[in-house]
Amino acid sequence: MSGGISTVSALPEIERRTVAKVSWRLLPLIVLIYFIAYMDRTNVGFASFGLNREFGFSATVYGWGAGIFFLGYVIFEIPSNLLLERNGARLWIARIMVTWGLVAGAMAFITGPVSFLTMRFLLGVAEAGFFPGMILYFTYWFPRRYRARVVAALFLAVPGSNALTAVISGALLQLDGVLGLHGWQWLFLLEAVPSILLAFVVLALMTDRPAKADWLTSEERAWLEDTLEAERRSTVRTHGHFTLKQALTDGRVLSLAAIYFCIGTATYGITFFLPPILKSLKLSDWETGLATAVPYVIGTVGMIAWSWSSDRRNERRWHFVVAGVIATLGLVAAGPMLGSLWALTAMSVAAVGLYGTKPAFWAMPGEFLSGPAAAGGIALINAIGNLGGFVGPYVLGWLKDATGTYEAGLYFLAACALASATITVLAVPPGAKGSRNGTAGRPAAATERVRPETV
Repeated sequence: MSGGISTVSALPEIERRTVAKVSWRLLPLIVLIYFIAYMDRTNVGFASFGLNREFGFSATVYGWGAGIFFLGYVIFEIPSNLLLERNGARLWIARIMVTWGLVAGAMAFITGPVSFLTMRFLLGVAEAGFFPGMILYFTYWFPRRYRARVVAALFLAVPGSNALTAVISGALLQLDGVLGLHGWQWLFLLEAVPSILLAFVVLALMTDRPAKADWLTSEERAWLEDTLEAERRSTVRTHGHFTLKQALTDGRVLSLAAIYFCIGTATYGITFFLPPILKSLKLSDWETGLATAVPYVIGTVGMIAWSWSSDRRNERRWHFVVAGVIATLGLVAAGPMLGSLWALTAMSVAAVGLYGTKPAFWAMPGEFLSGPAAAGGIALINAIGNLGGFVGPYVLGWLKDATGTYEAGLYFLAACALASATITVLAVPPGAKGSRNGTAGRPAAATERVRPETV
C-alpha cells in the first residue's frame, strides 16, 4: 500500500518513511472497517429477493426501506462527527461499529414493512458519522499531496465490498431453511458479526493523533506534525479562520454538498437496485451475485486509475467532471439494453464513472477547512450528499412500479450524474487543484509560499 502512496523517488527519506509507516498502520484497518460497514448497509439488495417473497414488498416499499437508512444517517451525522473531533476517533469509531453491528444483526427479525423501515432507519442512526469521520481522520495523518490516493484507498472498500457482498450474499441465501431460518435471515445475522469483532481491533490499533503515535520515531512524529501544522497555517492565511457556524453556511461547502447529493443519488440508486435489475435476466440468486460483482470490479480499477491521475496532474475539478459524464453515458446506454447482457457492460462503464468521481471530490474540502470547521463542514457535505441515498432508491423504485420497467429510473440517475458534473463546472473555480508536488516534504517556510488548493 505504501507504494501507491509514495512513488516519487525524489521525496525526502523522512517523508517516504513516515508516510509508508502511517499508510501500513492505518489504511488496511480503515479500508476493512468501511468494507464491513458498506456490506451491512447494502446487503439488503440481496435480502430483497427473500423479503419480497416473504412479505410481498413492492419496488416502492423496498426503495423506501433502502433509502430511509440515509435519513437516520443524515440527522445524526454532524453531531457524531463533532463528538469524534472532541473525543477521539479510536473510541468513537469502536462505538459506532458495535452499535451498527447489533442493529444490522437485528434486521434478521423484521416481521413486515413497518419493522423493515424502522430497522433500516436505526441502522442509519447507528452508522452516522463513520465516513465523514474517516475523511476528517485522514486530515490528521496525511499531507494534502496524498489525500486523493488515500481517499481512493478508502473507497476501494465500496466497489470491493459490493463485489464481495454480491458473492457472499448469493452464497448465504442458499442457507434457506437451515435451523428453521430463511436465507435472508442468515445473511443479516452472519454479515453483522465482523463489525462487532473489528471494534476490538480498532481499540488496539487505531491512534487518535500523530502526537500519540509511539510506533513512529520522534523524528517522524516531528516531521508529520510540522508539515500538517504548516498546511493548516497556510489554509488559514489563504481562506481565513472558519468557525463551525461559518463552515456550515459557506457557499463552497454548500456547493460541494449539492454536487455530492447529485452523484450520491446516482450511485446509491444503482447500488441498491443492481441486484434486482440483473435478476430480470432470469439468473439464480448465486448467478445474480456473480453478475452483480462485475461492474464493481471494473469500477474499482477505474477508480484507482482516476485517483492516480488526479494526484499526478494535481487536478480535481476536471477529473470529477469527466468521471461524471462517463457515468451519465453508461446509465443512459443501460436503459434500452435492459434484459440483455449488454446492460451489464453499460453498468460497468457507469461504475467506472461513479466511483471515479470520489477521490477527486473528497480531496477538495480539506483544502480550505480544518479543525472543528472541517469536522462540521465535511459532515454537512456528506449528510446532504447522503440524502441522495434516500432519493435514488426511492425514485427508482417508484418509477419501476409506475412504468413496469427500470429504464425511466436509469435515465433519472443519469440526469443526476450529469447534474453533478454541471454544478462542478459552474461552482468550482477552474483553479481548483491539489497542493503542488513537493510542498509536503519541504520545511514550513517553503510550504507557506505555495497557494493551497481552492474550491
